[in-house]
Amino acid sequence: MKFPTLDKKLKERTKELTCLYEISQIISETNSIKKEVLKKIISCTRKAWCFHKEAIVEINILTFNLSTSQILNKTITQVSQIPISGTSSGYITVHYPDAKYTYEDFLEEEQKLLNTIAIEVGNYIEKFQNLKKKASLRKTLERMDRLSILGEITAGIAHELNTPLANVLGFAELIKQNNTDPEITSDISIIINSVIYSREIIKKLMFFSREMPQQLKPTELKPIVTFAVSFLKQNFQKKEIKNEVFFRDENIIAKIDSVQITQVLFNLLLNAIYSSPNNSLIKIKIDNDYQNIIIKIEDQGTGVSDDIKSKIFEPFFTTKSKKKGLGLGLSVVQGIIQNHNGEITVKDNFPKGAIFTIRLPQI
Repeated sequence: MKFPTLDKKLKERTKELTCLYEISQIISETNSIKKEVLKKIISCTRKAWCFHKEAIVEINILTFNLSTSQILNKTITQVSQIPISGTSSGYITVHYPDAKYTYEDFLEEEQKLLNTIAIEVGNYIEKFQNLKKKASLRKTLERMDRLSILGEITAGIAHELNTPLANVLGFAELIKQNNTDPEITSDISIIINSVIYSREIIKKLMFFSREMPQQLKPTELKPIVTFAVSFLKQNFQKKEIKNEVFFRDENIIAKIDSVQITQVLFNLLLNAIYSSPNNSLIKIKIDNDYQNIIIKIEDQGTGVSDDIKSKIFEPFFTTKSKKKGLGLGLSVVQGIIQNHNGEITVKDNFPKGAIFTIRLPQI
């Protein structure tokens, strides 16, 4: 390569400064990470190189792999890594056809320019990644605030309703005992059943607001699971659904509140029965490893679609009709499990259905 004249050096420096200015303008005018922005950046970069008419600029970052034109099979290159949060996360490359050029045709100043452009691109991407994280965190905090307020309101409503409902139930049962008119007895029975149903809703609201007292103590799991399954025997029989219960160890003991875990099993089994077709099978598996006790409920029902998997544990979210559910069941379940320092997840069963998995800390 011939030694460049002073005039040529000035032209090259002017091109480099123009390139940096244009890239700075492109980045300042955007409000997100866009393919079009990266295209403009590599187009500006190309014009700054000495033999720009035959230069091809390529950028590979995140899910983007772009170039100013199709890359030839054999090229010589100048490369600079793109840093994001101090880690190399991609690269920007300038290609020349190797049939015509050698590495000596690249200028030292061009490598410095390419390094500067790589840093600018990295800063551009990191800025919007951080903004996205902040926005996501802000939404999470806002949601937590709303749930906290909702929990306080719910707890207050539940407490206020408990007393009048207890009075209604008590007087209704007294009337039923002293009544001899069959028609009135029938009406009173409806009132009693309605009050009992209302009290169950309040219980769920109190679980949701986490106002129910918790009594954790070492308890055998087998009697709890056996009771839950036998208690729902009629629900299984109504749809002719079979159940299988499997214990890896029938003497598994967990530090739990037996009433709350029974509520969890009721809710999950009722959901499984509701979503399962007639003559299907529901499996209840109790396992353990070195760290966790694992409870799985597997059904062959409609399953949980991907678009609602992240929503099913939210309060008042339900796919059932309003007459069949408030959408508190799974929210209550998650609240109870979290209070036990455990976790609950859902995944697809094969070939159809859902698997709810509960993990509780091993004693």
